[in-house]
Amino acid sequence: MTLRLHCFGESGHSYKVALALNLAELDWTPVYVDFFKGGTRAPEHLALNEMGECPVLEDAATTLTQSGVILDHLSEKTGRFGLHDPAIRRDVLRWVLWDNHKMSSMVGITRFLMNFVPEAKRPAEVIGWAQGRCAGAYKTLDAALAGRDWLVGDSVTAADLSCCSYLYYDEPFGFDRAAFPNIDRWLDGIAALPGWKHPYDLMPRAYGVAA
Repeated sequence: MTLRLHCFGESGHSYKVALALNLAELDWTPVYVDFFKGGTRAPEHLALNEMGECPVLEDAATTLTQSGVILDHLSEKTGRFGLHDPAIRRDVLRWVLWDNHKMSSMVGITRFLMNFVPEAKRPAEVIGWAQGRCAGAYKTLDAALAGRDWLVGDSVTAADLSCCSYLYYDEPFGFDRAAFPNIDRWLDGIAALPGWKHPYDLMPRAYGVAA
């Protein structure tokens, strides 16, 4: 049965799951949610996820929300991405939780304010504060990747897939790959994996192309 990922291309959290699905060579299809026109608040979406968020994964009779939970499910399903291995599971989860709290949350807000809010309404002070928080997270991530190909263990895990997602987007949000050489090398390594694709090549988006 084809897995259905309710998502939109601009969503870094959705990209974490879409990338995992593609790297695992699973049979899946994106189901576009028009976030920018209130799609996550539509009754049919709230029936899938009362939190009003993307992504949502439908896998046969199982419906899952929250990217970290879905990555856990896909790891169990495929035997990949580290969460199935008790020896490294806690460390993988440590990075997934850190990312959702410290990095993806702040990068997502910063990128949204800088690109998807009308220019006249962009709050410069809020953006500056958020970029400072992001910079701290980038430093933590870059230091953790010193001398390592992957965040945990000797192959790609959910830790990598969670932390990398927003950093592949092209819209400006204050991230300079050249300033963080370990992150830059790591992103190149993930992009070299069979099945890797840019988020806008995996999921339909509202801006720039027809959804």
